Amino acid sequence: MTTRPTPPPVHIDLWPILSESKRIINAHSRHFLALSVLFLLPLSFSFSAFPFINQLFSQSSTPTIETHLSFLHTPFQLQKPPTIPINYLLFTLLYTLFIFIFSLFATGSITYSVFHGFYGRPVKLLSAIKSAFTSFFPLVSTCLVTELIISGILLILALIFLGLLQLTQLLGFHVDYTSPYFISLCLVFVITFLFIVLYLQVKWVFAYVVVVVESSWGLEPLKRSKNLVHGLKRIAFSMLLFYGFFSGILIWVSAADWGYAAADKWKSWAFVIHIVSTSTLFMLIMLSYLAATTVFYMYSKAIHGELAGEIAEEFAREYVSLPFDDGKVPHVVSVVYG
Repeated sequence: MTTRPTPPPVHIDLWPILSESKRIINAHSRHFLALSVLFLLPLSFSFSAFPFINQLFSQSSTPTIETHLSFLHTPFQLQKPPTIPINYLLFTLLYTLFIFIFSLFATGSITYSVFHGFYGRPVKLLSAIKSAFTSFFPLVSTCLVTELIISGILLILALIFLGLLQLTQLLGFHVDYTSPYFISLCLVFVITFLFIVLYLQVKWVFAYVVVVVESSWGLEPLKRSKNLVHGLKRIAFSMLLFYGFFSGILIWVSAADWGYAAADKWKSWAFVIHIVSTSTLFMLIMLSYLAATTVFYMYSKAIHGELAGEIAEEFAREYVSLPFDDGKVPHVVSVVYG
């Protein structure tokens, strides 16, 4: 009795994923341009113009809401309760809701289009928009589960932090809230929380793609993403780092002139060009990230042996190949159907 040898592991890198996602976008350029204008451009414009619009609302003087903090007995107690303009509060809530809705619409439509473009199917604008609406509530449920998990972790860390402070005081030590030791302890907890969130983002990199492509919702896409990203965490981390780096640069460029009055800036051509250019770059980065994540999801399925059956159904009696690069010699993972 002979046993079949275990096939060697397939290694992929970030660049083939970016190249394939770019190829799909270029092959359907007008389609993705339309989706970008519908869903991504409002998002990118709001990111670029938010600081300036925010200044206009924050400078509003009527009416206001007082926040009472008398129950806080800490060295940082405020002598006078701060006031929040109602216009500013409403603007913040509406802005957050706007970002949330359009982000999910963009995720649903672009992921659907890239998924079908990967198979070489025709991509239609109406079908993509329909997918944005049909996947909206499953995406909302998955997003809520994600936020609940992250909030729970933050709550646990906060309780540990407060417990350490209480234990220190019970032992008779005085806690100096301005000392470098206290500030260092705060930084340790903040950095710990950020690392945990980053680790979870790596494990959940496919979660929203799974929602759109596999029609699941809630906690299931998070589990599914954890299984698919197994063995590929380095690439997922590289992708988050790559897009995070360029997004950070754009945010820094956008924030360069936040200190000036927004009312004066709207009259400047330089300001208008600044908003248009940063909005366009934000839009391209978001489009590229959504496409690359979907392509990465397809490559992960191929590596885990889940794509062959789907390709067989889609391309019966045809030759299908997926490009991979092991870092040394480019080779092709092929599926042949006779």
